[in-house]
Amino acid sequence: MTASSTPARASSGLDGACLVDGCARAAEAGAPALLCARHLDAAADWSEREHGLTDLLPSPCVACGSRLGVHWPSGWLCAVCEWRHGDSPDGELPPPRVDVVYYLRFDDRVKIGTSSEPRRRLARLWHDELLAFERGDRLVEHRRHVQFAEHRFGRTEWFTAAPELIEHAAALRAGSDDPWRTYDRWRSEAVALRG
Repeated sequence: MTASSTPARASSGLDGACLVDGCARAAEAGAPALLCARHLDAAADWSEREHGLTDLLPSPCVACGSRLGVHWPSGWLCAVCEWRHGDSPDGELPPPRVDVVYYLRFDDRVKIGTSSEPRRRLARLWHDELLAFERGDRLVEHRRHVQFAEHRFGRTEWFTAAPELIEHAAALRAGSDDPWRTYDRWRSEAVALRG
């Protein structure tokens, strides 16, 4: 029997015996394959050992803050940065500092700022969209303020959403759908380098 014919039989509602050689039990109704309950459990156990089970972590990842994890028989791994859940980054030290320059859009303006705690900082700022993160500190932020000075509102961190500024943010974001995933990866890398 081919793999393509098994789901068709199982989904067609036909009753049948378990397909495992020598098993005389009835296949579970509604199962994705003609297997009895015992063999379905065995397949699920095998799948978890080989592929892990994605679920919520018991607590946020200490390296990146994600709540999504993969449960393996040996324990939990963060699904974002693959940090082993429960491991401290460095004994009793907090996760390392990662400075970023952020690009926030609010209406037809863009704010270019910097923070070592962007989750906390951005939670306090009105914005419509996080355009991108750029790894860097106040020096990089200053360079961007100079680079886009012709679009700047006075001496603020706000700029007109000029095409070249939007293109710059898009280039920073290239290859990532979510700037937060990029930030989480940078934090994870910083933890690994410190160890």
